[in-house]
Amino acid sequence: MNPSAPSYDYVSKSPLPDYGEKPTTGIPVAAASYAPQFQANHNPGTWSTGLCDCFSDVSNCCITCWCPCITFGQIAEIVDKGTTSCGASGAIYFLIEALTGCGCIYSCFYRTKMRKQYMLPESSCGDCMLHFCCECCALCQEYRELKHRGFDMSIGWQANMENQNKGIGMAPVVQGGMTR
Repeated sequence: MNPSAPSYDYVSKSPLPDYGEKPTTGIPVAAASYAPQFQANHNPGTWSTGLCDCFSDVSNCCITCWCPCITFGQIAEIVDKGTTSCGASGAIYFLIEALTGCGCIYSCFYRTKMRKQYMLPESSCGDCMLHFCCECCALCQEYRELKHRGFDMSIGWQANMENQNKGIGMAPVVQGGMTR
């Protein structure tokens, strides 16, 4: 359809008035598979906070130090886009930690997944080694990163998407989209 050509009423064969409406183009935002990515005002491809900035969110730092399965569950639910619940991921983390003493075996894979999702750089020592040596700091950094990207970590993926669809959240970011 040519947007500059006039529209016709095919019954009377006369042109319809132009009210200035243009055809809608773009990506539908109400599609079921649509998974918006929230983003705060920071450079893409960089972490919003450093690994050792744990005390910039003291409450999360304390929860992560005493019960990292809670923080990990919240991170995993957002990174998995709601396919696994916070409780299920936290319980798996807890079981691995209780049986092996090394929950980082599970959590390091989520850091890698999150880095790829948001195009974040890997640390020089690698994700698994970072989680093995500094599990609490790594989890806190991932939690802060998702918060900086606009997620309310306490309500989970589904409630974040409902808020986004109601216009409460931030606008989605389309990275590497089509250009003219």
